[in-house]
Amino acid sequence: MLISTDVWVAALIRRAEIEGAFATVVKRGDARAGSVIVKAYDTANRTARLYTEAFGTDGERLWMQPVSSDSESELDAYITRQRGYDPDLWVVEIEDRQGRHFIVEKVAAG
Repeated sequence: MLISTDVWVAALIRRAEIEGAFATVVKRGDARAGSVIVKAYDTANRTARLYTEAFGTDGERLWMQPVSSDSESELDAYITRQRGYDPDLWVVEIEDRQGRHFIVEKVAAG
């Protein structure tokens, strides 16, 4: 059984804060079953990466990078398009000196 999105997001934000990063919910979606996009901003290099959730064939949550660019404007354009398709979407932004995403589930190489 998967945990609700609001609980998962709260745990992600807490992990980031414990490690000294800043994390915030930019857009709140459906509390129980909304999809999540995580934007990880590397404050040292001024680059960003996006991670979107997907589910494997076994139902396990995994993460992938939907955009290969590290340009923040291109990533923001992707987020805007996705928000237009999915009103239940959550958007979480993390700012970290090392650009960490703090996702503990499987992250596809990209």
